[in-house]
Amino acid sequence: MTGNDIVEALSASQGISKADAKKYFDAILGLIGDAAANGEEVSFNGFGKFRVKQSAAREGRNPATGETITIRASRRVTFTAAKALKDKVND
Repeated sequence: MTGNDIVEALSASQGISKADAKKYFDAILGLIGDAAANGEEVSFNGFGKFRVKQSAAREGRNPATGETITIRASRRVTFTAAKALKDKVND
């Protein structure tokens, strides 16, 4: 399912225009992105949590040359599914 599929389904299920559904969908994704950029956790009851985790700097290898390189520290977004979502997927 793509973002466009979600917009179409939202439009059909809520009786709103596709333009309005896209506007709401984009706003929600923007809010999630802004929260993640600020290091905040975003939680949806029964669905899951988006969290920002810190990855420490570490050594790696360039696969082409075998040379040792330093991979810098970074932040990444992770998703943990809620029990209700896991149960729905596994039923």
